[in-house]
Amino acid sequence: MLRSRDTKRRLRDPERTRERLLQAGFLEVHRSGFRSASIDTILAATNVTKGALYYHFDGKEDLGYAIVEEIVAKLPQDNWLRPLERGKNPIDALIGIVQATSVLPKDVKGGCPLVNLAQEMSSLDEQFRKRLETIFNAWQEGIATALRKGQAQGTVRRDLVPEETAGFLMAMYEGYVLLAKNAQDAKVWNVGIRNIVGWLRSLRAPRQSRRGGRRLMSKGRAGKQRQ
Repeated sequence: MLRSRDTKRRLRDPERTRERLLQAGFLEVHRSGFRSASIDTILAATNVTKGALYYHFDGKEDLGYAIVEEIVAKLPQDNWLRPLERGKNPIDALIGIVQATSVLPKDVKGGCPLVNLAQEMSSLDEQFRKRLETIFNAWQEGIATALRKGQAQGTVRRDLVPEETAGFLMAMYEGYVLLAKNAQDAKVWNVGIRNIVGWLRSLRAPRQSRRGGRRLMSKGRAGKQRQ
């Protein structure tokens, strides 16, 4: 009896119902694209009535906007920005992030939810475009902030423009995701990871001159001691 009451309470919990709709909607949009996404499929996956869906969202577009703002926006935050904030060295952190990208067949097949939506909806719906642009901008600025911090610490080359470097990294990363999705082949993405990691290593601040300077300094001190 208690279990039955708990189940009914969960089903009647508006926030829980809304979250289930968002999660099911995200999966359906990622699988089929927004325009082909089926409301009936979302309702069947959540065991929610159409009336309950329209209680939480004005329509399919409203659901789509919420998916972008509440689920898709978290992907670069969780996968990129938080690891960068925790990392001491931004280059090491970025290499770790890239290497941690899943190359499982299901992930290669689906591609990136953010880019998929940007390609599909940016030219069709200005509200989608603006929301997606906000995510891209936050992602780019998060990487740029980490690179600026690395420049101040002496771990990142000072000749780099952080914003441009961040944008290039994003374009290169998502480009390989798209190539792997089109080829339906994880080998394409493994090549991409190797190339991106090699490029990231080239962003480290040069240390050879420092070592040379230390050697010269030590030689100078040694000469003074001999005198």
